[in-house]
Order: sequence, then C-alpha cells, then structure tokens
Amino acid sequence: MDLAYIPSPSTGVLHLGPIPLRGYAFCIILGVFVAVWLGNKRWIARGGTAGTVADIAVWAVPFGLVGGRLYHVITDYQLYFSEGENWVDAFKIWEGGLGIWGAIAFGAVGAWIGCRRRGVPLPAYADAIAPGIALAQAIGRWGNWFNQELYGKPTDLPWALEITESANREAGLYHPTFLYESLWCIGVALLVIWADRRFRLGHGRAFALYVAAYCAGRGWIEYMRVDEAHHILGLRLNVWTAIVVFVLAVVYMVVSARLRPGREEVVEPRSRKKADAADAEDSADSDSDGAGDTAKAADSADAGADDRAVRDGDADAGEDAENGAGSAAKG
Repeated sequence: MDLAYIPSPSTGVLHLGPIPLRGYAFCIILGVFVAVWLGNKRWIARGGTAGTVADIAVWAVPFGLVGGRLYHVITDYQLYFSEGENWVDAFKIWEGGLGIWGAIAFGAVGAWIGCRRRGVPLPAYADAIAPGIALAQAIGRWGNWFNQELYGKPTDLPWALEITESANREAGLYHPTFLYESLWCIGVALLVIWADRRFRLGHGRAFALYVAAYCAGRGWIEYMRVDEAHHILGLRLNVWTAIVVFVLAVVYMVVSARLRPGREEVVEPRSRKKADAADAEDSADSDSDGAGDTAKAADSADAGADDRAVRDGDADAGEDAENGAGSAAKG
C-alpha cells in the first residue's frame, strides 16, 4: 500500500465556458512572463532602459516556440509520420512537445534580430535574461505534469508520481522527472544570479554558465526517463545533446574570459545617449547658474562703487562749504 505519492490531474484542460484553458500552454505563457520580468530588472541594473527586454522578446519567443516544436517533431518524427499516425498532430503544440535545444537555438536567432533593431549586443542581452530562462523552464515543466508525460522509471519513493492508464501509458508510480528538472532549473537560476554578482560575468558568460549548468542536470534526468526516444551507443539522443552542448558552453566561458575579460561598460547605446544628454543639460544649467552668480557679483560691485562715489561726493561738498564759511568769517 502506497501511503504517499504525487497525484496527477485528471485532465490537462479547464473550460472557462466555451474557452479551453490548457495547463501546458498556461505554464509556458507564465514562464515567458517571469523570464521577461526578471530579464527587464537585470537589464536595467546593467545600464539598459526599461522595455528593451520585452521588445526583443517579441522576436525571441515566437522563434523559440517554432524552434522547440521543430526539434521535437524532427527527433520524434515517428509520432507523427509513421503508419497510422496523423501528421496534422505535429502542429498541436498544446498537447506537449517542445525541445529546449531547438527553442534556445531558434530563440537566439529571434533575439539577434531584435537586438540588431535595438542596437544592443546579443551577449549582454543573453546574460541579462539567462536566469529568467531557467525559471521559465522550471515553470514550463509543470506542463508535463498536466499532460502526464515525460516521467521516469517506476519507483516506490514517497514522492513518486501517480500516472493513470491511457492508450499510450500504463498506470503506476514513477519518478517525477518533471519535478526533478523544475527544481534543478530553479537552482540553475540562483547559481547564475550569484555567480554574476560575485564575478561580474559579461560578454555572454552568464548565459554560457546557465547552459552548462542546465545540461549537467538534464543529462542525468534524461537518463531516468522511460518515454520513447532514439538511442546512440546506448544513450538517449538528448543525453548526447546535453554532453555536446555542455562542452561547448564550458569552452566558450574559458575562451571568452581570456579574450574579453570583465563586463560590458555600455549595454545599450540609447541609454548612454540619454545619460550624456542629461549630463550636458546639467552642465549647461551649472554654467548658467555660474554666469548668473557672476553677473550678480558684478552688479553688487557696481552698486558698491556708486555708493562710495556718492559718499565721496558728499564729503567733498561738505569740505568746500566748510572752507567757504571760514573765508567769509575772515573777510
């Protein structure tokens, strides 16, 4: 008898009248909002302007969704194009199936386009949004819980995940790999935030740290999963992908630190121009105030001179009158 386990929802869809609210889509959307919110705060702290992260996300998010779906469909083509399957299901993204590798790759292309339009460096933008992406993944993984998918091997642990029977799955208690990855991604976000503050990571190294840390966790979590997947030399395809991407991220961090140490001084030219304009305005106001003070001093000096002249004139007139009176007395 199992005394404790994580129950799965009976359905992944809630109906608000005629409108279906799908748990998977809700988790993805919520994750995007969190990523943009945190990315905006970090971007402003680096010297950027508010709204830039959201403007670039308008390009990055759609590209990321398309890339994530393409990676899933290509690597699991048998689910849509084999005999007895309906290829139209490849477009039903709300039923689950987004590959993070394709999402990041295509999302980077969209972000590059957005950065070019805003005139900001892509590495600096990537550094700012890296922890937010990790948190978005942590939230998005709960979409798998709603769909009862991507669970691990059978287990009798107290935190086992209950899976109900359907045409594509067998009822039982399994490792909640969605929960493992969600918690791991939260840890990755905290790691990147700490390392960025401690070492002032720049030129894309905070993003590379996020990639490397995520891949380290994805490797062992992926190894636990039991869903159908392609294998190469006995390892799942995504395990190999995690290994390769991990190595590339570490190499990038090492090479980048040697070639471009430190952090970008200016991340957004527009914010620098505004700052320079504000400084120039303050300087002009200061000069104007100084000129006004000088003019006031000159006016004060002129007034003092006039007063002295009047006093000197009065003294001379008094002296003349006194001499005249003396002459009259003598006469």
